[in-house]
Amino acid sequence: MVEREQWSTYSGFVLATIGSAVGLGNIWRFSYVAGENGGAAFLLLYLVYVITIGLPLVIAELTLGRRAQGDAIAGFEASGPRSSWRYAGALAGVGAILILSYYSVIAGWALKYLIGAAFGPLWDQAAQGYGQYFRTFISRTGEPVIWQILMLGASVAVVAAGVRAGIETVNRWLMPLLALIVVGLAGYSVTMPGSAAGVIFLFAPDWSAIGRAEVHAAALGQAFFSLGIGMAVLLTYGSYMPRGFRLPRSALAIIIGDTGFAIISGLAIFPAVFAFGIDPSSGPELAFITLPQIFLQMPGGAWLGVAFFFLLSAAALTSMVSLLEVPVSMAVQRLGATRRNAVMVIGAITLALGLPSALSFGLLADIRIGRHGILDAADAVVSNYLLPFGGILIALFVGWKLKMGEALSESELGQGWLGLVWLWLLRVLAPLTLTTILLRSATAL
Repeated sequence: MVEREQWSTYSGFVLATIGSAVGLGNIWRFSYVAGENGGAAFLLLYLVYVITIGLPLVIAELTLGRRAQGDAIAGFEASGPRSSWRYAGALAGVGAILILSYYSVIAGWALKYLIGAAFGPLWDQAAQGYGQYFRTFISRTGEPVIWQILMLGASVAVVAAGVRAGIETVNRWLMPLLALIVVGLAGYSVTMPGSAAGVIFLFAPDWSAIGRAEVHAAALGQAFFSLGIGMAVLLTYGSYMPRGFRLPRSALAIIIGDTGFAIISGLAIFPAVFAFGIDPSSGPELAFITLPQIFLQMPGGAWLGVAFFFLLSAAALTSMVSLLEVPVSMAVQRLGATRRNAVMVIGAITLALGLPSALSFGLLADIRIGRHGILDAADAVVSNYLLPFGGILIALFVGWKLKMGEALSESELGQGWLGLVWLWLLRVLAPLTLTTILLRSATAL
């Protein structure tokens, strides 16, 4: 049996795990969802759900992973290898591939814009307007697929190199660089004339919006999408943790790092949006249509555009790597495959599954699933059903299936009040809240 790798250093583990969470969800998705849901009111609810639902589930996933020292299926095998709970782990592996299949398409868009910003073609399209430029690009048959392949190829290369030489090394270099870029962009944005309105939008809540069910649903969905809860990424990364790494402190560092990236990204985007009189509720097109128009009007905007789209592409890569690692870990442990063979086969399967999403605005634009095109439908299934359902399973397994003493001991929270609060958040609040979101999504169909 191949010896299971472990993280070489605590800092490398924390950076890799923050990298798994920091991605398109923090920069692209957080900005437009916050813009559509009132800014500060959404942010406040987002923080509440991150603390009360997100943090307990992050601790739970890491606990399962380190306890099992194996893949996502092993994390759920409490009563032996034939436990029915193992299907929850298998579902997470399938879910990770599904998410990666369409996530890689959007990541390819970011890479396309990065190359265009760095070498000039993006700025040459200003005359035709970025709305037309973006829609023309995503409606082509071949080009979105090429960029998708490039991002998947980069992810395959990193995961094939292994936990230490690949995943840990890449995150050790990228995460500090991304932090510097996002802080620099935020610092520039908030100094622009008229930017104060964007800061107010992000931090001064409209209290009337707090009571709106759709804002709660959006905030909870964003917390799950951003942290990567429910897809066994944290469970898999936790399985590479040595016993000497403090688990609660690691979970808190992940939460702070991921949430900090999201908030600072908001500071990089909303002040600039307001400074140029742009509607903050521009939706998913905010990054690919609205921001390039803003960069053109800024002093040094071309360089800022390069920095922003590098941030977007690199953050997407770190998340894609973590998603790919989930099924690869399963293939290595369950099928005895070599890491290199597993990552190549799973990468090819992911590409095949992602082709309909890549073509959903062009060749397959007429195919509708309910109200959505293919890519939007895949995102809706993941955000509204798969992630909440995965979160429910994790909460119920750790909260009720594991023996109370084992759960508290493995999590390192102990028998005191802190451990008991954590356990009852998993047992009651998390399942009830997530079930409410699932039912709401079902009735909205």
